Amino acid sequence: QVRLVESGGGLVQAGGSLRLSCAAFGDTSCIAGMGWYRRAPGQARVFVAKDPGLGNTLYLTAVKGRFTLTRDKNTIELQMNNLKEEDTAEYYCKAECEEADYWGQGTQVTVSS
Repeated sequence: QVRLVESGGGLVQAGGSLRLSCAAFGDTSCIAGMGWYRRAPGQARVFVAKDPGLGNTLYLTAVKGRFTLTRDKNTIELQMNNLKEEDTAEYYCKAECEEADYWGQGTQVTVSS
């Protein structure tokens, strides 16, 4: 079992920045990829950024150049710059193991105009 603990959400004005953090605890030796997803109100949860554990980082096109994911073993951070109102969502950390995927509890990011 893997437990994910997220932090760093909040309220920010458009153009501002926030940093999200996610730390994995438990049987972390199984973890390959780690990443961030988000769910905007009334919408499905979608991919934002991911470190698949292969030496590269993947991003949703809409956040490329504004968001940066960094990973240190079983901790990931998402630096979000130049935030836009459309980035408002609940953000979820995900850890991928061969036998299962694990999700954090979510952290709210609200961007105001």
